[in-house]
Amino acid sequence: MQEPDQAGRPLRAYTDPDYEPLCATLAEVRANIDRLDDLIVALLAQRAMYVKDAARFKKDAFQVSAPARQAEVFAKVRALASRHNRGFDGLEDVVEAGYRALVTAFIAAEQQYHDKMTRTEDGDA
Repeated sequence: MQEPDQAGRPLRAYTDPDYEPLCATLAEVRANIDRLDDLIVALLAQRAMYVKDAARFKKDAFQVSAPARQAEVFAKVRALASRHNRGFDGLEDVVEAGYRALVTAFIAAEQQYHDKMTRTEDGDA
């Protein structure tokens, strides 16, 4: 099998009359995805620093994992996906699955930071 022609014309068409194509070529689609990936990763890097900072406020592994907060985040991102959806069936599921993977990785990293910290006087309580 070979990759599709990035400069070629579309080989398929949606039957949905409301669908409006965003790009003329696959190369244009991929360039836009790459542009968005750069923005997404920059935002994830910012989020990571807040996760790192959050470790300072937690006394143990349970607080690092924060199951109630996780549930809150997953519900929130599903609602955000629904609000921002422009016609992608199942976007809420895709976003939640992505966030579940992100949160799992962020918790593992936060736990490592937490384990390396020293306690403050208030942290002994």
